[in-house]
Amino acid sequence: MVKMLNRYKGGEAGRAKRIAGPRRRRALTLVELLVVVVVIAFGTALLLPSFARYHDGPSYAACQSNLKQIGIAFRTWEGDYGDKYPMSISTNKGGSMEFGADSGMFMHFQVMSNELVDPRVLICPADNRKPAANFAHLNNNHVSYFVGLDTDETRPAMLLSGDRKLVTNGVDVVAGLVVIRTNDIAGWSPRIHESLGNICFADASVQRTTTANLQTFLSNTGTNVNRLAVP
Repeated sequence: MVKMLNRYKGGEAGRAKRIAGPRRRRALTLVELLVVVVVIAFGTALLLPSFARYHDGPSYAACQSNLKQIGIAFRTWEGDYGDKYPMSISTNKGGSMEFGADSGMFMHFQVMSNELVDPRVLICPADNRKPAANFAHLNNNHVSYFVGLDTDETRPAMLLSGDRKLVTNGVDVVAGLVVIRTNDIAGWSPRIHESLGNICFADASVQRTTTANLQTFLSNTGTNVNRLAVP
């Protein structure tokens, strides 16, 4: 019995000594340290684009809201004009047909001032353009969105409006008439929404799109030629 108690005491003392004694920690070697640095750098590089997209999230939502209001304005306006959009009605009858895609393309929006209410909805938050003080002072420089010149409600998949920063066949579009055919390659410039874009369709629905999505939508508009007025 004494031997067992001594063994027990000795065991406890030895364990306490081992616990109280200093522990050795192996330092990282230079190779291991370099591996850690490389892993952190690589992870940061992967996450930065995600952080950028998250940061741009509010502008996406605001842009989509703008286009939704624009789509509703078009649909409301056409209800008073024989189910036709202003691009299909002469200026003599209250439309904007004659302005086409030139420096007066803003008129496609201006004739709907009662429906749009606020000219600020014509500016994408991610665009560097500034809104007009009011519709009386509106011009192309106060518009962020293109207009589909041939769009009508009978073809709901046609492009009614959307972000102006388009690319066709690898070239950034410029202000004016842009004709996109089914064999053309269309996409988004990285200068707004990081190579993504928002589209408002003829039925007033709005969708955020990638370049691949845009190409698909253009092939399903029901026409071989899409004419867009770009501000």
